Formats: sequence, C-alpha cells, structure tokens
Amino acid sequence: MTKELYSNGKLLLTAEYAILDGAKGLALPTKFGQYLKLSHQDSETFEWVSIDDTNKPWFSATFSKIDFKILNTTDKNISNRLVQILSEAKKLNPSFLSNPSDYNNIEAKLTFPTNWGLGSSSTLIANIAEWAQVDPYQLLASTFGGSGYDVACAQHNTPIVYQNNMYKPVVTTLNFHPLFSNQLFFIYLNQKKNSRDAIRAYRNVNFDKLDLISKIDAITDRIIKCTQLKEFELLLNTHEHIISETLKTPTIKEQLFSDYTGTIKSLGAWGGDFILATGSENEMDYFKEKGYATILPYKKMIL
Repeated sequence: MTKELYSNGKLLLTAEYAILDGAKGLALPTKFGQYLKLSHQDSETFEWVSIDDTNKPWFSATFSKIDFKILNTTDKNISNRLVQILSEAKKLNPSFLSNPSDYNNIEAKLTFPTNWGLGSSSTLIANIAEWAQVDPYQLLASTFGGSGYDVACAQHNTPIVYQNNMYKPVVTTLNFHPLFSNQLFFIYLNQKKNSRDAIRAYRNVNFDKLDLISKIDAITDRIIKCTQLKEFELLLNTHEHIISETLKTPTIKEQLFSDYTGTIKSLGAWGGDFILATGSENEMDYFKEKGYATILPYKKMIL
C-alpha cells in the first residue's frame, strides 16, 4: 500500500510583506516542488526520511506511533517541528494516524536545493494536509504562520492572485504568460532568508497599512494585464520603491547591483532567496561575474 503526493514551490512577484495585511499578490507556482511518498510497514514506529534534490538523505527520524515521541533523529530541532506539524494535523482530524494500517513509512523528496527558498516548508504543509485530509491554511496557521500564498501555490498549477481576506484566502487563477518572458530571469542571491524573521521585522514598522495595500493592489492589477516590458519594469520599480520606503531599507538593486542597467525585483523576504532581473541572456553575465551562478530563465522556473 503506497501513495505519492506532490506540491509546487512558489515565488511571489508582488505584495511581499503587504500580502500579510490583505494586499493582492501575484504568486507564481514553480516547476520545482516536493514529493511525499507514503507506504506502510508492520511496526510500532513511524519512520521519516527527507531527501534532497541530489537523492541524498539530509534528515531522518523514528517516532512512536502512539504519541509521536522522538525515538531517534539526525536533527532534534527538525524532529520537534515535524512532531508539531503532525500533532496539529491530528488535532484538526483526530482520525489521522489512528489506524494500525495507516501509512507509517514516509519519504519527503525535494526537487530543488533546500537553500533556494522555494517553499520547503509550505510544500511540506500542503502535502501533510492532503495526507491528513485537513485544511492546509489552518495547518499553516497553527505551525509556521504567514499569509498562506505559498500553500495556495502548492495546490495550483497556474499563476494566481492571492488575497488573505480576514483569514479567508481568496485565490484567483490566471492565464499569466508575459510576452516578454524570454527577458525575465530568476537569480539566487546565495543566501536563504528566514521568512519568520522578516515578518517580525515588518510588523515592527509603523506605516499606513490601507495606503500601502491600495498602492500594491493597483500595481498587481496592472502587472496582470501588462503586455510591454517597459511598463512591466516601471511597475516593478515603483513596487520596489514603495516597499523600500515602508521598510526603511534600500532596495536590493541599490544594495548590490546599482550599476545594472535592467530592472531588479525582490521576491518574498528582502535580502535573500531569489530576485527577478530583466534583460537578455547575455546581460546575465553581469550577475555571473559577481558570483551569482544560479540563474534560471522564466520558462524553466515557472509553471
């Protein structure tokens, strides 16, 4: 008895930070994600192994079936987090893992490097929620927190507009395929940003939330309909400026790439993970020369 689940990774093109307060965000499910392979073995224990994109195990643990007590593990912090997720899933659905014949041999496999920030946590939450037959947004709220756009991406195979409306997510699927996508590239900044730390920093800033939401919503609405690269770049630059003013933080372009001729847009928490850069394939040599070797064209990254 085996079963395989899969969830998409994510990138957030608009409304980073502001999406927490209800702004409309344009979110892009990625071609990378995470599998959860479930099987059963006759045992009093619950086995878990996590495998990276090179097929190497990077975490494993054994738990008691009854109370998820950690019997052995390669990383106690990860095990504690996993126990929390499974326990919260069981609270939402008490019948989860209550039958002796339930799956108890689990393999979680990422198809992207763990440090890329494409949603190793959100894809795990979405997969476990599907396995446990519970609401993924409730499971997210009781574990990692956040707006939930990443869980929405996990479940959709097209770009979406996501709005967290009084804790009730509103998801609209889109046919978003920019005519200029061959001039859009995703560049990894060689460092992963902790989303929870970024959220805390955002919460400590005082500003007019309604004004911010109004401005970001207008940009998202225009980007969805955008057909020209120049307009797209103008909208991204305006978005960067608005968030920069809100956070009292220089943009990534100002910090790292001030002499680049194209547009650069942060994606998600500022200062880590991926950025979006506009330009030609030859212009990506600029980033390679600065030591940023992971550069993916739009069509190789986005579903």
